[in-house]
Amino acid sequence: MSRDELSDLRAFIAVANERSFTKAAARLGVSASAISHTIRALEERLGLRLLTRTTRSVSTTEAGERLFQSIAPHFEQIRTELDALSELRDKPAGTIRISSGVHAVETILRPRLAEFLPEFPDINVEVSVNDGFVDIVGEHFDAGVRLGEAVSKDMIAVRIGPDWRFVVVGTPGYFSRRSPPEHPSDLTNHQCINLRLPSAGGLYAWEFEKDGRELNVKVSGQLGFDSIMPILNAALDGHGLAYVPEDLALSHIQAGRLRMVLADWCPYIQGYHLYYANRRLAAPAFARLVDALRYRQ
Repeated sequence: MSRDELSDLRAFIAVANERSFTKAAARLGVSASAISHTIRALEERLGLRLLTRTTRSVSTTEAGERLFQSIAPHFEQIRTELDALSELRDKPAGTIRISSGVHAVETILRPRLAEFLPEFPDINVEVSVNDGFVDIVGEHFDAGVRLGEAVSKDMIAVRIGPDWRFVVVGTPGYFSRRSPPEHPSDLTNHQCINLRLPSAGGLYAWEFEKDGRELNVKVSGQLGFDSIMPILNAALDGHGLAYVPEDLALSHIQAGRLRMVLADWCPYIQGYHLYYANRRLAAPAFARLVDALRYRQ
């Protein structure tokens, strides 16, 4: 097989995986028109249509899906083995792709990478910020970050952060107009800033627990977001009560900009874990990153 044929197949895998010529082109560092021309030439050479194109999406045909399923794993294995060869270099090298929610990025990945990257200048880390559930194998990520209880049992999981909790906060100005809630059920009488779950699409019910009793409260308010940071900022702007990670709100609480309520009803949850398929640890660069992110009490 020639180099051009391998390049064409690599382009096809990128488009089939991304379901978009534009995204595939960005991933490969080429123009969308160039990758479209490549796929068209590959289809003409094979005498088969591999992709169905519409104005909004790209999908594989039956032949295209068969080709994708048969060759994509081999390309992934080749990439893994090439990464593993970096152990023969003086320093480990390669690109590592991680999927993570914004909270873990801000509290764990960003501060740890600030120490890690200068030590390993030949390692590149790409972080895709997504608060929904992501199929890291199907989306070709090297690893993902989730709460320990949410990691699939067929994955290797390494704890990278401590247990933490969500807390209810509001500004002193807000509480000057409304009495603080004394029980989670009182939240139904308050303006609350909702979180719409990226994966399920529904509004997140605030979770509480005390003395073995669990309560999920569906709150209401004029404002909602699909990410934590805008919710925290909206609370700081006085739009209502927010249910946010305590570590993100702590500096504002200590400075008096926010006030915490219902603290005795806010339970701790299992901390974040980095999870990945077994084969990824074979790459020295990835193994170094895992060790750098590992949580040490």
